[in-house]
Amino acid sequence: MPSNFRRGFASDNNAGVHPDILAAMTAANTGHTVAYGDDPYTQSAIAQFKRHFGDHIEVFFVYNGTGANVLGLNAATRSYHSIICAESAHIHVDECGAPERFTGCKLLSIPTSDGKITVDQIKSHYHGIGFEHHAQPKVVSITQATELGTVYTLDEIRDITAYAHSKDLLVHMDGARLANAAVFLETDLKTITADAGIDILSFGGTKNGMMFGEAVVFFEPKLTHDFRYIRKQGMQLHSKMRFIAAQFEALLRDDLWHTNAHHANHMAQKLATELAAIPQIQITQQVKANGVFAIVPEAIIPSLQEAVFFYVWDEARSEVRWMTAFDTTEADIDNFVALVRNQLKMHP
Repeated sequence: MPSNFRRGFASDNNAGVHPDILAAMTAANTGHTVAYGDDPYTQSAIAQFKRHFGDHIEVFFVYNGTGANVLGLNAATRSYHSIICAESAHIHVDECGAPERFTGCKLLSIPTSDGKITVDQIKSHYHGIGFEHHAQPKVVSITQATELGTVYTLDEIRDITAYAHSKDLLVHMDGARLANAAVFLETDLKTITADAGIDILSFGGTKNGMMFGEAVVFFEPKLTHDFRYIRKQGMQLHSKMRFIAAQFEALLRDDLWHTNAHHANHMAQKLATELAAIPQIQITQQVKANGVFAIVPEAIIPSLQEAVFFYVWDEARSEVRWMTAFDTTEADIDNFVALVRNQLKMHP
């Protein structure tokens, strides 16, 4: 097997596609149907979204997470606005400046040790209101689960949305791993989004067993007035929409989203528990979703990466990130832990 097919802990994006989702795509691959979303598969998927998030929502399917984030933010802003987010947020670190370029907005980032931001931190960026020399705050963007594998509690989300709405701000949630957060919190998808006051959600499928496709969910219908044009101009309108829709329908219909995320979270807990028992390994974040962050002796990282690929998160601290997925096995964990122990014996 080629080395780039090795199983590892680099990203849940590296995992394959869940068999049930592949089967749904195959079932949709029959005959002709109207393109660009005017098909029964898309309508069925939208019905599933409304079952999980509420009848009042509007949902639009796009190709990828960056597209979902950028277009969702674009629908809520003008170019003179600013967007408040964590310093570690995907929109700030990993989207190649796409949010700034396509919205024209200034990103105001907040330093955070755990990926989460607080109302007090948001307040520090709420100033210059009505002063034309300052970008005007318009959106608070939070990530659930965060880029550091932590999870906002329901009360934390409600505190942020209550403050934001009191200042006429909107709240966007990057939910690339929302399923993992919901599993950890033992709640449903609606409770931690619509019911908690979120206005716009980027809902992830790719990291939870889909081949491709994300969704922009609006809980504030007035934001969707021109969104079909924004999506088209943003190059995120899929012509053969049924193949995104069929995947989401399969993910949501029988709660496969929960099964996949629960397994990934469980594998992360197992990995963290077993590695935390090794004195030379220091787990740096509470493991709440499917990511494990740890400080590892620098000498063993190259040999570990050669056998099982993963990313170094912070080279200065020798901190690495290990991500689990719906298809991670207990054998994957056991073999990796054994490898770590072996490498530490060779590099005491």
